[in-house]
Amino acid sequence: MAPRALAATLDTLPSSSADAAGPGHDELRDLYRMLSNVRQLDRDAVAWQRQGLIPGYAPMLGQEAAQVGAGAAVDRSRDFVFPTYREMGVAYTFGVNMVEYMSTHKAIWHGGLYDSVATRFAPFQAVVGGSVLHAVGWAHGQTLNGASAGGLGVGLAFLGDGASSQGDVHEAMNFAAILKAPVIFFVQNNGWAISVPTEQQVAGGSVAARAAGYGMAAVRVDGNDVLAVLEATRRAVAHARAGLGPVVVEAMTYRRGPHSTSDDPGRYRTLDDEKIDGGEDPLSRFRAVLLARGVADEAFFAEADAQAQHQANDIRAGVVALTSRPGSEMFDFVFQESTPTLGAQARQWREESEHV
Repeated sequence: MAPRALAATLDTLPSSSADAAGPGHDELRDLYRMLSNVRQLDRDAVAWQRQGLIPGYAPMLGQEAAQVGAGAAVDRSRDFVFPTYREMGVAYTFGVNMVEYMSTHKAIWHGGLYDSVATRFAPFQAVVGGSVLHAVGWAHGQTLNGASAGGLGVGLAFLGDGASSQGDVHEAMNFAAILKAPVIFFVQNNGWAISVPTEQQVAGGSVAARAAGYGMAAVRVDGNDVLAVLEATRRAVAHARAGLGPVVVEAMTYRRGPHSTSDDPGRYRTLDDEKIDGGEDPLSRFRAVLLARGVADEAFFAEADAQAQHQANDIRAGVVALTSRPGSEMFDFVFQESTPTLGAQARQWREESEHV
């Protein structure tokens, strides 16, 4: 079955009356506030790296609508997010403490200091495609545990178009489809796998099209339209929660900045290319929608944007205040029960580092 027909299957799923009516005015304004906060924090984080506050950062400029829309579509009480190193916007939308999130970018802790179990937001990592396997395992666990009264918990796995070429992603999708695991493979197709354009590394030009080979449902959505992403992800989650199997959501967006703060995009594309290929800015686009619907006015936007800057300043102060963790912690979270070898390494470390 072609991805277009599979997407139609998602459209036939029953929706709650609230979802059918679309977001209310308060939710629309909240979506803009989140977009504004994510945009400001992302810009500031790049500046922090240039100032020497953090050693590295993976910007997400241009992908705000994809991340906020997806993050706002899942249930924070029973679903679980499995991010890459670029999902700061999803983390913010999911209510993760941003100082604790940024601790990894400051090289204080790996995967974030936040409580992954409490936040239902897994530690982020730099292994390309690695979190996708974890998401499928967690989702299969939901199936083994049986559906709750409201349906299965759903895993939301994030990956990029570049990661879709990894063998781990193929294995994850194959197992998810066979096991009918309640998991969403949310692909942010931002046009680039670091310096390689999508058309040179995704055979067929579409990640969503690959879903047919696994017998999975799929939908391709405008990733710069936060409302379209919200609706597509909600329907995908409903599909998986009902026990109908995994879904591929491919959000077509654009990475407007570098792959990371150590990348120079000028080596493989021009500023004109970025302006032409990037399309309409996600925030400007949503701002126009709210104005046209009479949901918000210029005073609202000014207040929301000012609050975003104020919050980013507070987060910066928190990041500055972060101190190094005790070195002994590196031995505490390797195994549930320590081994003789690990114990010997810990003792040697204490002798050499703490002289005890």
